[in-house]
Amino acid sequence: MRAPTAPTRIVLLVAVALFINYVDRGNLATGAPLMQTELRLSASQLGVLLSAFYYTYVVAMAPAGWLAERYGAHVVLAAGVAIWSIATILTGFVSSFGALLALRLLLGLGESAGFPCASKLLAQSIAPDRLGFANGVISFGYLLGPAVGTFFGGLLMESYGWRPAFVVFGAISIGWLLPWGKVIVGSAPEGRTLAATAGPSLLQILRQRALWGAAIGLFSANYSFYFVLAWMPFYLAKARGFSAQTMGVIALAYLLTPAGALASGWLTDRLLRSGWSIDLVYKGVMAANHVSCIACMVSMIVLPVDGAIAALFVYELMAGIASPGLYAIPQIIAGPAAAGRWVGVHNCVGALAGILAPAITGVLVDRTGQFSASFALAAVVSVVGLVAWLVVLPKIAALRWSELAP
Repeated sequence: MRAPTAPTRIVLLVAVALFINYVDRGNLATGAPLMQTELRLSASQLGVLLSAFYYTYVVAMAPAGWLAERYGAHVVLAAGVAIWSIATILTGFVSSFGALLALRLLLGLGESAGFPCASKLLAQSIAPDRLGFANGVISFGYLLGPAVGTFFGGLLMESYGWRPAFVVFGAISIGWLLPWGKVIVGSAPEGRTLAATAGPSLLQILRQRALWGAAIGLFSANYSFYFVLAWMPFYLAKARGFSAQTMGVIALAYLLTPAGALASGWLTDRLLRSGWSIDLVYKGVMAANHVSCIACMVSMIVLPVDGAIAALFVYELMAGIASPGLYAIPQIIAGPAAAGRWVGVHNCVGALAGILAPAITGVLVDRTGQFSASFALAAVVSVVGLVAWLVVLPKIAALRWSELAP
């Protein structure tokens, strides 16, 4: 019998999977101008395609968590990667809006396995006082994905067209399955059981105040993240007069996010192992992120251009610093027996922000003719997140599922 794969290798491979996940989901945005011309897509059709991914992604998230615990996160993640790889490759051969829409829905279905399976695997393989850095590495992967995908995807599409780019990226995704097929997941750290009978029911999970505190906190953090990601270039160009040449400076701000995630994960584990309270460390980071987000959103309204850019850099850095805790907290609370289903629900709530933030911002800009209301709303949502992490979320500690009412 082969020995279990080292936890470090599992973390690195999961980080690569989520890196690929974010590259593949963003390829449509990179190729949209070329695809719109060739396939004669209207702006409305393009808008539907850009948002369609989230429809199946959100709906399938909780079932993906259940499947990860029923059949094993190792197998379900592999199936998810295979599905989204096939969807990506086939996108390179489409000739109609309907086919493209079906493949975007299939892509969302496959990618819904990513975070629930990642959380199940980490809770199963990593001790709690090392989850910070493990999640930092994974956050580094998925936060770097959009930047790398946009850059290299743009180069490929400029040189060879959009169709070969989708085929190449899909083939790379399939290639990930080769090393993953050799992984053997070991038992849970600290002797915690993974037996199905020891796990809670979905109803028990949904009854937990901690679930909703963390889920609302994730939604809040995601709201400002998706707002900035979707609208910041447009805002800087239209409201602040930035040229295409000066936009390159702003791209540097986005690189602070993965760097902040990696550094934060390392420091979090170091503090916990030196005796710091887990509540103080994780809740402190979440609180700092939301307070800074509120300040940054307001600053982007009232400050001149240089101040607004400085606020963007601060926001991106703090968003990265908070990233490891967004999933380490539910992994610690749910434990190996429930992390897959818990994070399935947790991330389902959080992913709704990817649908709502860009759409609500568009409506507010159309009605007011400016971005002030959009930044103000993002600040208000961050206040809600601050309350969720500090008040709604109880003490961060592993739940004893066997002692809770069925």
